[in-house]
Amino acid sequence: MEEIIHISEQEMQNQAIVGALYKALAEGDTENLSRVVATDLEWWFHGPQNCHHMMRMLTGEAIYTEFKFEPRSITAIGDEIVVVEGYEGTNVYWVHVWALKDGLVTWLKEYFNTWLTVKELRVRPVGWPLGWAGKDNRSTVWRSQPRDLFRRSLPGLMLAI
Repeated sequence: MEEIIHISEQEMQNQAIVGALYKALAEGDTENLSRVVATDLEWWFHGPQNCHHMMRMLTGEAIYTEFKFEPRSITAIGDEIVVVEGYEGTNVYWVHVWALKDGLVTWLKEYFNTWLTVKELRVRPVGWPLGWAGKDNRSTVWRSQPRDLFRRSLPGLMLAI
């Protein structure tokens, strides 16, 4: 039996915005990029120091042909988060986690050559013990799935949202 996944209108809109962002990057379309990325974008990076390709492209330090970000999957998580995964051969694997508010990207967490698990952490219900770790309290909402890198050893991180 196939599982039916419900996606909200906001999630679809955020996926479309992020998809358009990658298209604008691929074409060097800085005008459309500036429409969807906040000027005070918060950015966090994990990976080799020579792999700051996204930030270099977003700031104009590098031309759009320096690195090709070709998403293999774009997944909305709730109404604010979009996770994008891409991999090119056996040496390059990346995950971008974008946060959007009112159609504008406000932060980016970039993982290069790193496995990632995204978990949603919920607020502890009133009256529950501090050490409560029930199933509903910590749920995995996304996990790296690099099909052609499954035998490669990479560091793994967890992102709590």
